[in-house]
Amino acid sequence: MSLYSFGLEPLSCHAWNKDRSQIAVSPNNNVVNIYEKKGKEWVKIHDLTEHSGRITGIDWAPESNRIVTCASDRNAYVWTLKDGVWKPTLVLVRINRAATCVKWSPLENKFALGSGARLISVCYFEKENDWWLSKHIKKTIRSTVLSLDWHPNNILLATGSADFYCRVFSAYIKDIEDKPGPTAWGSKMPFGEVLLEHKDCGGWVHSVSFSPSGDQLAWVSHNSTIAVADAAQGKEVTQVPLDRLPLLSVLYVSPTEMVAAGHDCCPYQYTYKGPGALEFVKKLDIPKQSSKSSMSAMQHFRNLDKRATEEDSNELNTLHQNSITQLCVVSGEKDKVEKYSSVGLDGAMVIWDFKH
Repeated sequence: MSLYSFGLEPLSCHAWNKDRSQIAVSPNNNVVNIYEKKGKEWVKIHDLTEHSGRITGIDWAPESNRIVTCASDRNAYVWTLKDGVWKPTLVLVRINRAATCVKWSPLENKFALGSGARLISVCYFEKENDWWLSKHIKKTIRSTVLSLDWHPNNILLATGSADFYCRVFSAYIKDIEDKPGPTAWGSKMPFGEVLLEHKDCGGWVHSVSFSPSGDQLAWVSHNSTIAVADAAQGKEVTQVPLDRLPLLSVLYVSPTEMVAAGHDCCPYQYTYKGPGALEFVKKLDIPKQSSKSSMSAMQHFRNLDKRATEEDSNELNTLHQNSITQLCVVSGEKDKVEKYSSVGLDGAMVIWDFKH
């Protein structure tokens, strides 16, 4: 594992290019910084400055090498690299509240954008007019959409929102793709069809993740629970309460294993073997050994008095010194992830190794 610090500002989101030589991060403002790995250092090579509000989502399409960004200014841009310069194209997302999250589909022919306007914009490129258009999924969403993930079949879209619901929609756009075949989630898939609606999540749903096969969907919510819905077992939901702070991001790393991280500042491993069998495996951060320094007796008792502790340290014994906001795959396929990355409110990015 390796830690890189990109300054003191919190990192709200990040995305990698195809060969993982470049990373796009947003330091909690309206600019996306692109860094390139040179030796052991990360060197800033581009600034994407078009948004006027805080950037809330970045996704980098590996094959077409396009970046999509969204922000609280209610806009989304698709960036393409022309002659060494990233050029933005405005997307007609038609929302009247801040955008909150964005994600390319697996085939990169469309992307989904969640927002505070209680809807999801599914955006696709229309060749005739040479622009990005959007279709809205509005049905049954009653609050801000907080998280998105695409099913491997490029049609289904999982969403978590602030109305305590986790849902799976069909995002089939007949103008640009063939009719989809049946999946474990359902066989009728007109645009906007609801294939799963789980209402007792108990808190804001911060992150959703499909398994590599697409038959399971994991999510984490703000009441410190992690849950899995299993389409292969009649969409049965297994929800497990945790004895720690809420998780903010969840990521499938193999067909049965997932990694989740959040306000506890370190990633945890979970395993799902079937309905009722969702279990905590281990903490994936090895705590740092703090060096014992000589301390005067007066300082010792002052610390006991002030901090209720004997140590003279305000550092956490985890690599991240503040909440982890997002996890991303760095290397390996989704069914066997070898490395993944995390960014946090402490301005750091950590690359972790996952041992299967």
